[in-house]
Amino acid sequence: MKTCGLLGKKLGHSYSPIIHSMLASYEYSLFEKSESELEDFLKNGAFSGLNVTIPYKKAVLPFVSEMSESVKRTGSANTIVRRKDGSLYADNTDVYGFIELVKHSKISVKGKKVLVLGSGGASAAVVSGLNSLLARPVVISRTGENNYNNLHLNKDAEIIVNTTPLGMYPDNGSSPIDLSFFNNLSGVIDIIYNPALTSLLLQAESLNIPHIGGLYMLVAQAKKSAELFSGEKIPDEKISQICSKLSVSMKNIVLTGMPGCGKSTIASILNRETRRPIFDSDSVIEKTYGTRPSEIITKRGENAFREIETSVLKELGKKSASIIATGGGAVTRSENYPLLHQNGIIVYIKRDIKRLATFDRPLSQNNLELLFRERAPLYEKFADVVIDNDSSAEIAAKKIINYLKIQEEKV
Repeated sequence: MKTCGLLGKKLGHSYSPIIHSMLASYEYSLFEKSESELEDFLKNGAFSGLNVTIPYKKAVLPFVSEMSESVKRTGSANTIVRRKDGSLYADNTDVYGFIELVKHSKISVKGKKVLVLGSGGASAAVVSGLNSLLARPVVISRTGENNYNNLHLNKDAEIIVNTTPLGMYPDNGSSPIDLSFFNNLSGVIDIIYNPALTSLLLQAESLNIPHIGGLYMLVAQAKKSAELFSGEKIPDEKISQICSKLSVSMKNIVLTGMPGCGKSTIASILNRETRRPIFDSDSVIEKTYGTRPSEIITKRGENAFREIETSVLKELGKKSASIIATGGGAVTRSENYPLLHQNGIIVYIKRDIKRLATFDRPLSQNNLELLFRERAPLYEKFADVVIDNDSSAEIAAKKIINYLKIQEEKV
């Protein structure tokens, strides 16, 4: 069996093994190598094909004997194939991947001024793709002619494409620019795929600007690489099929709802059925601070607790393919929404107020009906889907699983 894999410096966040397992039958591994190990690995490593990521897309070129036209144009490679004679052939399937991403996004770039943030290997592939799509790319770098200190020269930009790692897991929350500076934007593309919605894309969403992340590009370029590795044609339809499945399977299931609505019980059932790990924000707070949320609220007040809760949700929201059970008041802070939304499907567990448990819940014991009236609209606002839990937790969990299956099947 052929041995393929991903070459990079830090690869713990990679979705590539999952994607390639759905594309072909070869073995696919992660090869984390330092700069000092790179030459020996490329010359003597036991691989038949490689994808290449940060920071080696340009560094691998001195070790290949032949390269495609796309590599010559971009000066970088993301795919290497070991030929029968042992020599290495380099290609850049990122160009194909980016073009497919733009087509899929329905964001028109033809004839438009496109700011490309970043000047690395990924930037070169994006610029090549934009040129093929008849756009007018302008590269923004830290020190080039067009840089972050003279963005006013390009305030008329119509499209922005981020190729920098800013906002990528685990540094969620950072953004290369402020979109509100530009008055003529009709599209924002971020080639980062984890989180699903970077801070840049979250801002685009809030400004009602068409936007898309990098998952489709990742799968499209992987499909083209897999064809080079296997020597077999793969149907284009596989790209959308894999994206739909991966988009759902790698997102968190975020449970919100009133205290006592059954979030913890439903989380346990979902864990049993899906094998996703559970992270309960209240439990994390108790473990971290050595005291229960109810005690923090009673002794220090609700505002102090909410500050702690937001700091915990900031870390939990970075996770993938997990179950996150939130406290009943998590929705009372608007800043918690992007933390949960960036990589999650938010589920509102709705339950009749008469069935809500109130033990060890000081806020619920004061005026439960008033609390429900205040929070119900916020749960609705946060939610991607509302699930009723007035019958049983098993039924509610099954409804969530069925909802996920429907989303996975969307193409």
